[in-house]
Amino acid sequence: MSDAAEDKGLGDYRPLSYFQLMEVSLRELLVEKGIVTDAQVQATLEDMRARGPEAGARVVARAWTDPGFKARLLENGTRACEEFGLDVPALRLVVVENTPQVHNVIVCTLCSCYPRMLLGLPPDWYKSGNYRSRVVREPRAVLAEFGLRVPDHVSLRVHDSTADMRYLVLPMRPAQTAGWGEAQLAQIVTRDCMIGVAVPKVSDSL
Repeated sequence: MSDAAEDKGLGDYRPLSYFQLMEVSLRELLVEKGIVTDAQVQATLEDMRARGPEAGARVVARAWTDPGFKARLLENGTRACEEFGLDVPALRLVVVENTPQVHNVIVCTLCSCYPRMLLGLPPDWYKSGNYRSRVVREPRAVLAEFGLRVPDHVSLRVHDSTADMRYLVLPMRPAQTAGWGEAQLAQIVTRDCMIGVAVPKVSDSL
C-alpha cells in the first residue's frame, strides 16, 4: 500500500471482531480437547504466513498465454486452479477480467475474506474498516489514493467476497509484453493487481 493511502487512514487498526474472538475461542477449545495441538496450529499458521502471491501470478500468466486455460479460469476458477495443483477447499473462486471498458476491484465488507491460497495473507489495509467501507462508496477516490486513476469512461465494478466465495482479478496484459514467456510475465503480476488496486507495469529491468 502506498504512503499516500496510509496517510488517508486506510491502515487503521481495530479491536478483535466478534468472529475473530470466536476463532480464538474455538481454537483454544480444540487444543484443550486434544483434537489438535498448539504445534499443529502453529505449523499451519507458519505455512499460511509463508505464502505469497506467486501462485496467483502464475495463474494469471498462464491465462495471458493460453486462451483455453483463460476460458476455463473464467468459467470455473476453482477447477482451473486444480490444473496447477492448487487446492481451493470448500470455496468458489470467481475470476473477473479487466478489459478496456471494465475495471474490477475486490473487497470483503464484513471481514477479510480473500483468496489466501493464491495471494497469501491479506494486507492490513485490505482488512481495515476504511477500505472495506469506502471502496464500495467511492471506488475511484480510493484507487486514486493507491496511485491508480481509472478513466471516467471505464466502468468500475466492486466485488464483495463472502465466507464461501472468493474473487480474483485477471488484469489486462501490458501491450509491450508480446513474446514474453509465462515466467517473465508472472514477475509483473503483483498481489495488488489481483485485488484490483493496481495494474501490471513493465520496468526497464525486465
